[in-house]
Amino acid sequence: MQSLPAIRSTLLEAHGIAHSFFTRQGGVSEGVYASLNGGAGSSDDAQAVTENKRRMAQSLGVAAHNLLVPYQIHSAQAAAVDGVWTQRPHCDAIVTATRGLALGVTGADCGIVLFCDPGAQVIGAAHAGWKGALEGVLETTLEQMERLGASRPAIRAALGPTIAQASYEVGPEFLARFMAQDTGSKRFFATGSGDRAFFDLPGFIGDRLARAGVGAFENLALDTYADEVRFYSYRRCVHRNEPDFGRLVAAIALP
Repeated sequence: MQSLPAIRSTLLEAHGIAHSFFTRQGGVSEGVYASLNGGAGSSDDAQAVTENKRRMAQSLGVAAHNLLVPYQIHSAQAAAVDGVWTQRPHCDAIVTATRGLALGVTGADCGIVLFCDPGAQVIGAAHAGWKGALEGVLETTLEQMERLGASRPAIRAALGPTIAQASYEVGPEFLARFMAQDTGSKRFFATGSGDRAFFDLPGFIGDRLARAGVGAFENLALDTYADEVRFYSYRRCVHRNEPDFGRLVAAIALP
């Protein structure tokens, strides 16, 4: 089994669940994608991305074609899978109770969340950017897990590398979208310069999961924007006027 630099959740490890929040290290991509880019939607060399995913799958102990990553659309859509697909579903979360499959999502500032119900042997992975989190992708992931036999109080969820509040400055229209849904959301915004504010995406994700009844939650508290050595960041790419950016992968598999 190939070893890759990766970050793991103590919450998930305690239940013997194979998973990894992969960093950008240990792959074959070059340039702005160096080196473990898992983004099929990037402009990186396709063969390099394929090799990077093969290494990730091997490190999780599954066949390369069994590492499943959906076609992400920043939505609240979640899907249950029970085998290898021929075409990637357009959604932002996937769940399964099938052994031998690794479920993955990509991110480069957005929240990447891994889920498991150890007793029911149901797992999930969700891509929760601000839009998906606001529209309910975390809740739809839980609903799909419940359909497979999971229980919310038994579900454990871990949030991997995500842009931190201190790195996430937004405009007034952004705040307005959250306030229109729930005025209590203001507590996730810190005052910035002028009409600007700093949004706490990890805090918002943790709150949504708590309110949804998840039994335990771990935030690994790793800032993608601030740690260039280990993480890709869309916002850092924009600030530097770089042509593109790599995508981190988080993945989970049943033992």
